[in-house]
Amino acid sequence: MLSVIIPAYNEEQMIAITANTIHNLLNRAEIEHEIIFINDGSKDKTWLHIQQVSKAYNQIRGISFSRNFGKESAIFAGITEAIGDACVVIDCDLQHPPQKIIDMYRLWEQGYEVVEGVKSDRGKENSVYKLASHTFYQMISSATGIDMSNSSDFKLLDRKVMDILKMIPEKNIFFRAMSSWVGFRTAQVYYEVQERQAGETKWSTKALIKYAVTNITSFTTAPMQIVTILGILMFIGGVSLSILTIISKLEGRAADGLTTVIILQCLIGSVIMTSIGIVGHYIAKIYEEVKRRPRYIIAERIGGYVTQNQ
Repeated sequence: MLSVIIPAYNEEQMIAITANTIHNLLNRAEIEHEIIFINDGSKDKTWLHIQQVSKAYNQIRGISFSRNFGKESAIFAGITEAIGDACVVIDCDLQHPPQKIIDMYRLWEQGYEVVEGVKSDRGKENSVYKLASHTFYQMISSATGIDMSNSSDFKLLDRKVMDILKMIPEKNIFFRAMSSWVGFRTAQVYYEVQERQAGETKWSTKALIKYAVTNITSFTTAPMQIVTILGILMFIGGVSLSILTIISKLEGRAADGLTTVIILQCLIGSVIMTSIGIVGHYIAKIYEEVKRRPRYIIAERIGGYVTQNQ
């Protein structure tokens, strides 16, 4: 059986479209399946629409969080609840083309345990977003040694991979990086990002920045190295300025003391505050982890057989 995991946040316009599209597609391909919608604390009627489609199809069931816990938590809730021999994670907006699920499934039948959806075309994105995305994935790729330049959450995982991911105790976890980090026999399926059929993107600039910062700090210590680099640069700058000051003194030329002091204070203060901020963010992440709070809380379930483990 194939479990299709679909996180949903304020996607009331897409639930029925997505359910019908994927269910009919897998039926035509004669693939035994279940579809799991995870309502991530939506403020609209997303849960109501999930309830409706779960009553219409025996293969569809829903999970509703008590509040918004984030997409990563929704994905891991789906992996935990899935009963299939493999699972596919796909966005509810269908910007991940559902037809590629069939290609992924056929590769899984050939023995591949992880099938990555790789973006061959990112669709309509502005230049600033593309630059930010490129920088983000460069950092992750450098830290892990895994090329994630065109990675996405759209992927198929074998049951053994799902079971390993469920055992990872981290609260803040970056799914698309962790599913690559675990290894196993991997294949790739290329796809072009599709346009939304209904609704609007839920990712604001603020949300994307928060998502990037959270995932970078949860998966790599690369930002911590910035503190060391800034310290080295300040040391080199301080030594250079000291040498220039001594030379000027020996030559009888007095340096503009007030201007120099103000510049140094501003520069050193900025470096110190930036460094404290980076270290403080990691300490906050450690604090969140040691509290051992659950990744998510399930308020309701509907449809089909579900496991009771979380």
